[in-house]
Amino acid sequence: MSLRRTTLCTLLLAASTLCARGVEAEDAILPASVIFATSTGYWEDDGAAPAIQRSPSAPQTAAAAPAKPRHGYYKLFAVRQADRTAKIYLQQIEQSDAEPSITSTVELQELSDLKPYVTDIRPENSSGMLKEPGLFAMVYLKTDPDAESETWTVVIDEFGEVTVGKASN
Repeated sequence: MSLRRTTLCTLLLAASTLCARGVEAEDAILPASVIFATSTGYWEDDGAAPAIQRSPSAPQTAAAAPAKPRHGYYKLFAVRQADRTAKIYLQQIEQSDAEPSITSTVELQELSDLKPYVTDIRPENSSGMLKEPGLFAMVYLKTDPDAESETWTVVIDEFGEVTVGKASN
């Protein structure tokens, strides 16, 4: 009886290994160059507002028909470059009934221009999506690989205005 159980367990484990397909290392769900990322904050608009941007690219015209209200969250992430420094990006992610989609992606030039060695990115609040519009996140970085990390903040107010600056604490 014991041999029969052992054989049955072995066969079940072997079958489950053959049937189950995990994500292979070669399947690039997230590129290896993305070294830190956080999803945090909350935004909503009437559907006619432009995507988040750092400077106006063209004058905005009024929409012909009323747009559907949109809402979502932000994603802040660092992408490692060949020289080990990083570029930092901010994405606006729209939450819909189907699946999340990227509304906009902008490089945070104030941080990328520092040629930083990013050591961490953290949201202000790790308890889930916020109920009020905006974002507050901290980027920990070094401008010299042997120096101490500095803290920089990325803040988006309720109007969608992005502010990047060195933490003052």
